[in-house]
Parts: sequence; C-alpha cells; structure tokens
Amino acid sequence: MDSAQPNTAAERYKSFAAFYPFYMTEHANPVSRRLHVVGTSLVILCLVLGVFRDWRFFIAAPVIGYGFAWIGHFVFEKNRPATFKYPVYSLMGDFRLWFETVTGRRKF
Repeated sequence: MDSAQPNTAAERYKSFAAFYPFYMTEHANPVSRRLHVVGTSLVILCLVLGVFRDWRFFIAAPVIGYGFAWIGHFVFEKNRPATFKYPVYSLMGDFRLWFETVTGRRKF
C-alpha cells in the first residue's frame, strides 16, 4: 500500500494539507496532470458561462471536468480517481493543481 495513504478507512486524512501529497502521487503522469488542468479550466469556463449565458453550462461543468480527469486516471495513471474515496479533498486538489499550474509554480 502507498505510504502516503492511510492504512485503514478509520485513518482518513484529517486535513487537506495531509491529503495533498497523496493527491500528487496519484497524478504522477504529466499527461494526466495536463488533462486535469484542461478539464478544470473548462469547468471554470462552464461556470462563468452558466452565470452569464445559459444555466445548462452548470450541467456540463462536472461532466467535462470529470471526463478529462478520469481519462487521465484510467488511461494514463492506470489508477482509480481519489474522487471516489475523498470527493471534497480531491476537488480541492484539482483546483490547487490548476492554480499552481496557471501561476507557474508547477510545470504544465
């Protein structure tokens, strides 16, 4: 078992700071990270368009975001997305990865 991941369900991550290193081990493949960044960018665009254009963009946002991310996991990482076990922290990780990338703190 990955040493960054708690050993049992009872030892779930108690903070996002503790979770994020595990999140990054699950996103080691650069293509997967790029797909996450593109998907998160499109989610943000959909949310903006949902506010200013058409409410149906709100429905498209998670489909697009998870679509890009899950292709990254299933095709390139060959692992199961952390979303299934840690949905809130995983979403926070997606946005942190996106922020680190667009601000130049992490290579695209």
